[in-house]
Amino acid sequence: MAQYLELHPTSPQERLLKTACDLMQKGHVLAMPTDSCYALVCQLDDQEAVQKMRRIKGVDEGHLLTLMCMDLSQLSTYAKVDNRQFRLLKSATPGPYTFILEATKEVPKRVSQPKRKTIGLRVPDHAALQILLRLHGRAILSTTLSLPGSEEILSDPHDIRARLEHQLGAIVDAGAVPSLPTTVLDLTPMDKGLAPTLIRQGLGSLELLGIS
Repeated sequence: MAQYLELHPTSPQERLLKTACDLMQKGHVLAMPTDSCYALVCQLDDQEAVQKMRRIKGVDEGHLLTLMCMDLSQLSTYAKVDNRQFRLLKSATPGPYTFILEATKEVPKRVSQPKRKTIGLRVPDHAALQILLRLHGRAILSTTLSLPGSEEILSDPHDIRARLEHQLGAIVDAGAVPSLPTTVLDLTPMDKGLAPTLIRQGLGSLELLGIS
């Protein structure tokens, strides 16, 4: 049964997030609030946890998962970033954006897009998630928290507890979060001097990035 961890929304207790981190490092999947909506998260290099996360969401190997990183320095470990891409990333992070970039060899093939060798990455602007990332010391895998056969994004931690408490290691409640997913931008066209491609309009503003 999942542990239910209630955190202060602006000054989250590190000791409780240490409990969440310990559970994740033992192979559990967590429900974490983000700056856009709730997400399922697990360790990057834990194949069993990754498969469990896919089963909870009801997606197969073809569904692209997202790497959450603490900052741009950590992001550059997992993605190849040129100068133009870096300037755009710097203007948008941390924030509610997911960027598709060419993956480095640090990313396991099972979680990158196999045909294009790309990966979705983001740097979230959420205090509890930033502490979890710092405690873990590495990027973590994530996916928007929705359930099989439904497009509804779960954003109420009590509802998540009622539905998933037997499948998760912990549910972190740090106050209200939006119920919109991130804006997703494919930055790989920038390698050829082209503009980024909008994959999904979500919470993140395009105007903030100078994209019409």
